[in-house]
Amino acid sequence: MPEIRHRFLIRAGKEQVFEAVSTPEGLSSWWTATAEGTPIWGGTYLFGFGPEYDWRAVVVTRDDWVLEWEFAEALEDWVGTRVGFTLLEGDEGTEVHFWHVGWVEVTPHFCTTSFCWAMYLRLLKRLVEFGEVVPYEARLEA
Repeated sequence: MPEIRHRFLIRAGKEQVFEAVSTPEGLSSWWTATAEGTPIWGGTYLFGFGPEYDWRAVVVTRDDWVLEWEFAEALEDWVGTRVGFTLLEGDEGTEVHFWHVGWVEVTPHFCTTSFCWAMYLRLLKRLVEFGEVVPYEARLEA
């Protein structure tokens, strides 16, 4: 099965990074238009990406500095996929291990999603390191 994986450093403590990847305020500052949910095992997150793009995911892993969702409602090829983060504290900040796994096959949408994740994760880094919030409509052009 194809997988999307990224590793990168954010020059901040893992508490700050975890807040950005787990709270509705954090998520809607770099990824979604709207978000609801709490990072507890079995908890449900609602991710809003505009009209007709209201997605739902369930927390399937929550252990210290690890958070992973499985998508229950989303675009067809996202349903059943899992998105997650492991945060490791280092000398210069937090090393982020990101994954989006469970894809059935490599499709044009898989390739687009891989590119988009790289762009969004760059915005996560900018949010945590510099407090920069790019308006939702401009995120893939920033």
